[in-house]
Amino acid sequence: MVAKPPPVDEDFSERIVDIDVTEEMETSFLEYAYSVIYSRALPDARDGLKPVQRRILFTMDQMRIRPDASHVKCSRVVGQVMGLYHPHGDSAIYDALVRLAQPWSMRLPTVDGHGNFGSLDSGPAAMRYTECRMAPAAVAMTADLEADTVDFRPNYDGKESEPVVLPAALPNLLVNGSTGIAVGMATNIPPHNLIEVVQALKHLLWHPDADLDELMRFIPGPDLPTGGKIIGLDGIRDAYATGRGSFRVRASARIEQVHPRRKGIVVTELPYMIGPERIIEQVKNLVSAKKLSGISDIKDLTDLANGTRLVIEVKNGINPDALLEELYRLTKLEDSFAVNSVALVDGQPNTLSLKQLLEVYLTHRLDVIRRRSAFQLGKAQDRLHLVDGLLIAIVDIDDVIAIIRSSDDAAQARTRLMDAFELSEIQTNYILEMQLRRLTKFSRIELEAERDRLLATIADLRELLDSPERLRQTTAAELDEVARAHGTPRRTILLASGGNQVTGAKAAAASLEIADEPCWVMLSSTGLLARTDNDEPLPTSGPRAGHDVISSAIRTTARGEFGVLTNRGRLLRAQAIDCPAVPVTAAAPNLQGGSPAAELLSLESGERVLGLSTLTEQTYGWALGTAQGVVKRVNPELLSKDAWEIIRLDDGDEVVGAVELPHDLDELIFITSDAQLLHFPASGVRPQGRSGGGMAGIRLSEGARVVHFSATSVSDASVVSVAGSSSALPGTDAGSVKVTPLAEYPGKGRATAGVRCQRFLKGEDVLLLAWAGADPVIASAASGAPIDLPAADPRRDGSGTPATQPIAAIGSRYHS
Repeated sequence: MVAKPPPVDEDFSERIVDIDVTEEMETSFLEYAYSVIYSRALPDARDGLKPVQRRILFTMDQMRIRPDASHVKCSRVVGQVMGLYHPHGDSAIYDALVRLAQPWSMRLPTVDGHGNFGSLDSGPAAMRYTECRMAPAAVAMTADLEADTVDFRPNYDGKESEPVVLPAALPNLLVNGSTGIAVGMATNIPPHNLIEVVQALKHLLWHPDADLDELMRFIPGPDLPTGGKIIGLDGIRDAYATGRGSFRVRASARIEQVHPRRKGIVVTELPYMIGPERIIEQVKNLVSAKKLSGISDIKDLTDLANGTRLVIEVKNGINPDALLEELYRLTKLEDSFAVNSVALVDGQPNTLSLKQLLEVYLTHRLDVIRRRSAFQLGKAQDRLHLVDGLLIAIVDIDDVIAIIRSSDDAAQARTRLMDAFELSEIQTNYILEMQLRRLTKFSRIELEAERDRLLATIADLRELLDSPERLRQTTAAELDEVARAHGTPRRTILLASGGNQVTGAKAAAASLEIADEPCWVMLSSTGLLARTDNDEPLPTSGPRAGHDVISSAIRTTARGEFGVLTNRGRLLRAQAIDCPAVPVTAAAPNLQGGSPAAELLSLESGERVLGLSTLTEQTYGWALGTAQGVVKRVNPELLSKDAWEIIRLDDGDEVVGAVELPHDLDELIFITSDAQLLHFPASGVRPQGRSGGGMAGIRLSEGARVVHFSATSVSDASVVSVAGSSSALPGTDAGSVKVTPLAEYPGKGRATAGVRCQRFLKGEDVLLLAWAGADPVIASAASGAPIDLPAADPRRDGSGTPATQPIAAIGSRYHS
């Protein structure tokens, strides 16, 4: 059977409404704009929260997901918020919840997240995988909700109620900032430091007429969660004065030796809301487009333990400071932040200055404390009313019991008690519900004490409500408590315009290439290589430099070459630009900034560096001394190779000293393990070619070996020898040390045994260490600590003075 269609109403004119399309569009758009502005995008100036954020914190408070409770699934919180208060989709709610938990977004997070809540470059895991609970700051935001501190309104379906605003014991809008885009307007407020904001609020409490300059003494500028540096304060002042302005945020970066051969730029703090992957992408694009040069690699070593660490390796020969300025100019390592302080005040969007933001919050807190005090006063008065009734009943408890027992029902008992003792209905009901255990003598004492406390509380609350000064004092005390509980030191550095930084325009003009300026290349006694940024005579080259002594140093240029002499009798070619540049202070070069020679050079197993040399033929070659007493002068023959041999060594022999001879007037010095010293003119050794094996330098006794070989002039030179036991473990025997002018030792002919330089004491049978060179002399321990040497002893064969600790290195104080 076919259903009949409904009857057709032929009078359509009665159901057609003529509507102006323009008017309808305007009305609909305004309603939509109103909804977005007031219900989604803009924060309330009092608690600094958007509706969805407020509903998340209120729901978590109602669910008792406090900091002392266990985490719960984010999907559970999102579902509760959506079902009761915010029917706008779970994704919007979860996005807001995630942001409240991100420490790089919020200066003081209000949600304690557990799980993957994303990063600056990636989103969070799905809500079914993450967990959350209230952070301690959220407890301060929702505290005293039950004390009638704020108004409530019905939720979207009228079945529940939600707060219009949170009590907000902390100034959330300034501390955490806010960002949002509405229809026809937007807000962008940077985070600030809680302690600074509290100080400004307290000042404004007692000085309502304070101007902007006074407030900026307490709040000099934003304090971003990711740190960094703010360059230029003029834009901040404009933003604080008018609600609109901008400032530049610069990443925190430093120059480090990231590789033995290479320096790098290490970024530890990025501008607000800029992630490392974005910087990496920008740098790679600039390098590919040949707009930026001098970068060999870029790595993101960021982790949870060490925080942000973006390493940009700089090519050799490039000035890292100039490259860093180029990066600031061309990438988001320097970014601008546009301040637009728009928030809702009495339901209307307003652009607020710093003082207005502080005033709105203070007005809100004063109202919250006033309402809370009035609520507590009412509760105390109600309780006092009940306590007074109980005290009346206990005094005449026999009569009360008799009246109750003789009454037919509760209603009659209530009426008779009210007539007999002049009690109110509330008091009478409370007495009727009273337990028999409360009828003891002790209970009466407790009630009298409670009555006295309630009277004192009521008097105090009435005084607070009647005294504006007491109200301000209470507000200031609570602000101090919040600052103590949640305040942290400032993270963002504020620099005046320019500061010590180079502006972008200047950076563009700076040369990226390291100039080929004169410098020193230094070798320390532990095998570290480094260069300076000038060729001034080196000052203290010893333990005051924070490390060991400088055993060899030569002048060259930053892009020049130099030679390295090793114990295998090889000469290696090296580049000065590969050596780390270390600062030279008035005290000494910082040798700790050097790199081990083994990492800069291609050394063989067991090969170590003995000295440095210039690679020019304007010298008298090199002088080498071996452990078996062989000496050799080598002609300055330079090859177009990275390494070549300059002496032929016998099996078991090695070079113990290798020096460059600027002239042939120096004395060559051998010191042996059995305390024999021999020096003779360098001119007495005939120069040989590279393949020569040298000639006899010193005659050794059986079992002895050479422990030191060098070249120096006899005048203004000293000999330092340290004697000890050959059976002691290396580095454990301090031994005895002796310092004697080299002039005290007579010169002998080459290939002789020399003269004794130290007499062994009981238990000593070997020289642990020896050195001869220009005055003054310094010594250091293995830790780099300086060791005082005894005064010079003119006895060439005398015994030494016990050392205070083992000596690891000896050197000359100056190299010039």
